Amino acid sequence: MLKNHPPGLRVLFFTEMWERFGFYILMAVFTLYMDESLGWDDSYKGTVYGLFLGAVYFIPIAGGWIADRVLGQRNTIRLGAAIMAVGYTFLAFSSSDRIAFFYIALALVATGTGFFKANISVLVGNLYESGSPLKDTAYNIFYMGVNTGAFLAPLAATVFHRVYNSYNISFAAAAVGMVFSIVIFELGKKQYLHADTRHRKLTETSAALVEMPKSEVRQRIISLGILFAIVIFFWMAFYQNGFALTLFAQRSTLKLDWLQPETYQSFNAGFILLLTPILVSFFTALRKRGKEPSSPGKIFSGMFIAGGSLIIMVFASLAGGDLDQNVMSPGWLISSYFVITIAEILVSPMGLSFVSKVAPPRMRGLMMGCWFGATAIGSYSSGLLGRFYSMLDHHVYFLGLSVLLFLSSFLVIIFMKQLKRFTE
Repeated sequence: MLKNHPPGLRVLFFTEMWERFGFYILMAVFTLYMDESLGWDDSYKGTVYGLFLGAVYFIPIAGGWIADRVLGQRNTIRLGAAIMAVGYTFLAFSSSDRIAFFYIALALVATGTGFFKANISVLVGNLYESGSPLKDTAYNIFYMGVNTGAFLAPLAATVFHRVYNSYNISFAAAAVGMVFSIVIFELGKKQYLHADTRHRKLTETSAALVEMPKSEVRQRIISLGILFAIVIFFWMAFYQNGFALTLFAQRSTLKLDWLQPETYQSFNAGFILLLTPILVSFFTALRKRGKEPSSPGKIFSGMFIAGGSLIIMVFASLAGGDLDQNVMSPGWLISSYFVITIAEILVSPMGLSFVSKVAPPRMRGLMMGCWFGATAIGSYSSGLLGRFYSMLDHHVYFLGLSVLLFLSSFLVIIFMKQLKRFTE
């Protein structure tokens, strides 16, 4: 799949892989740590979960602005990676007796992720010339790096918990993962340095930036704003994987030695690694025939399919999951993860590609940050909704989320003309 792609993509792939290993090893045990080690109730866990995820995906707005105006992408990424490594170290030493370490760590991880996340996504887009047909595929490949780390992390967390009976060891492993990420990023800098806006003149030179009419800049921002508003609902549902679906695994699903509650999130990442090459090949074949859907078209399909993934959980809850007894087959959760994975491949990397194509060149970091800002609102909302998981019958909870996804997918159709305007 890397044929015809610049070598910098490989460096950014592995940099992101190890950064995501750290983040997703935290996410695999985050709710369980608050539940079992800190002893908090569902309401408070949901609040902390939502606030943390909201910060993780809201701070990239500031991170993008800093890179655009002050530090450039590379330096902002380096700063964010170092802050995250310190944050995971604080988590490793946290406990109910050292609760301040826990809160400080979450603030550091959220800040570091905010500086790192948007800017490495901008670098991926900047490796390609404007209008390159390879950009969608590049973000699909990059997203495989994200999910390689996300696949390995829950498996590692499961092993560490079984061997050491401690979630803190997983947090220490996250810090080690960040060190690997930093080393790879530094060693491979020659492969991507030209894509940093501080080190090269991009295809869109300063003169070209001035020549872009203000009306076009405004319309591009409106197109982005429409998409940002719609995808909030996708992330609201998607991030139930770390809350409602984790609690369903803990309280409603059969316990197996090889399959613990923290293990289930690896299925999502594993399915991405399995399905992405298939979908990339499929869309490549369509592109050769001139029939490849636009990025907004793919996003519509993903939103609709995501609603179907939660319908599976509706039936799982009606079949016995509502009882909060460990009687349900793991197949229910695994099936739901399979379907939402297809949706995620169509929404998340395509959203990154859309922002890279449509954002006014001078504002790419900021606009990429706003994409993650929309993710922030959705992820924070996932935690707010999570407070009702124990209050409602679970089938009602999942049904409400699925309806929101189906309705939001039709919003993509309504605004399709505006969304496609700058991507064709």
